[in-house]
Amino acid sequence: MAAVAALAGDFEDGSRFHEAGDYARAIDSFRVAAAQGHAPAQYNLGLMYRKGQGVAPDYMQAASWYEKAAAQGYGSAQFDLGVMYAEGQGVAQDYKQAAFWFGKAAAQGYASAQFNLGVMYTEGKGVARDYGRAVSWYEKAIAQGYASAQFNLGLMYYNGQGVAQDYERARYWYEKAAEQGNAEAQFNLGVMYYRGQGVAQDYQQAVSWYEKASAQENTLAQTSLGIMYYNGQGVAQDYVEAYKWLTLAAANGDEVARINREIVERKMTPEQIGEARRRASAWIKAPRR
Repeated sequence: MAAVAALAGDFEDGSRFHEAGDYARAIDSFRVAAAQGHAPAQYNLGLMYRKGQGVAPDYMQAASWYEKAAAQGYGSAQFDLGVMYAEGQGVAQDYKQAAFWFGKAAAQGYASAQFNLGVMYTEGKGVARDYGRAVSWYEKAIAQGYASAQFNLGLMYYNGQGVAQDYERARYWYEKAAEQGNAEAQFNLGVMYYRGQGVAQDYQQAVSWYEKASAQENTLAQTSLGIMYYNGQGVAQDYVEAYKWLTLAAANGDEVARINREIVERKMTPEQIGEARRRASAWIKAPRR
């Protein structure tokens, strides 16, 4: 029992030093406990190597320590090791290994691992593509309120993948994710209101959702919002606002926005163009949460 208490003490010392920003002493304490098989210390040591805290960043060392902790069933290490295999950080990229470790963490209830496993089944990476199993994993993550899983399940209902196509269910899950601030869900909701899919067509609602997504720099939403200002759909027609939003989207490489901005520009005065550019510049400089 004395040895166990000593290991816990080293880990607690490391945690205290880490919280205080004393990474050099934190890593020394974690090393002592990690070398004797303390899984949380092994994980934290891997994390520090990955982030370069107290040591030079070293993905190979990070992966090595994650593997030690993961082999002991430490869920956070299993998930992070899955990420490293998926991205090829410190190890050769290997989607099968990524899926394996995500599966281990997912079985312990890690929502992020459940979501990632759902993505892998959706895309057929490291596992055979299986939309039904993807839906099942998304639903498990959703049970924990995971917004990205809500969005992806909405996509599955929208496209009829692993479930019968159902626009109303798609809208329902998009709304759940959008309420948590998921910009892609906010944009897709805007599209559904614009087209009248799973809901009565409503340009004002479309504009509202595009605005929310645009505020998070979603390029497709900015383009769509610019076009709606140009056409006067759901808002009063306003070439200055149209030009502003299309300029912001074009700056992010959206070719559709660039083309539409040229169309709008032909109908504007030099003063209007100058004002639109000022608004776009001010938007870029404005602080956002």
